[in-house]
Amino acid sequence: MKKRTGDPWMPADAYGRSLKGLSLNLLVRDMAAALPFHEKVLGATVVYADPDFAVLRHGEAEWMLHADHTYLDHPLSGSLSADLHRGIGAELRLHGRDPDAAEAAARELGAIVLAGAMDKVHGLREVVIIDPDGYVWVPDAPIPPEGPSGS
Repeated sequence: MKKRTGDPWMPADAYGRSLKGLSLNLLVRDMAAALPFHEKVLGATVVYADPDFAVLRHGEAEWMLHADHTYLDHPLSGSLSADLHRGIGAELRLHGRDPDAAEAAARELGAIVLAGAMDKVHGLREVVIIDPDGYVWVPDAPIPPEGPSGS
């Protein structure tokens, strides 16, 4: 069941053929509630959004959101419930997003911050945040090397 009125930003088949490599398609309960997290916390640009579907971009990363109601005829529809946390066991890492800014925006929106921004031994500063639909996001940025030799 579509809620969009009017024509989409581009034909679905043209968009589908444009996709390369790995893409993420996240199912969300409410598009209007999901978009602020992606814009403010993740710093994403909304390429296109309507009540059914959205395309977001941050740097070279691009991902999609589909509202639950668009999946009524999909095999996953029976798994979509209001009390189910989504994405358990997967971390969605967004490289190049300032983790301190992401944490501040997440707290402002009332999102769950599982681990505040911190420097990690693998050379990244990162924060772990749960979005309104239960997906775990890890915005991160490289830690500058110390000194001229990087040690």
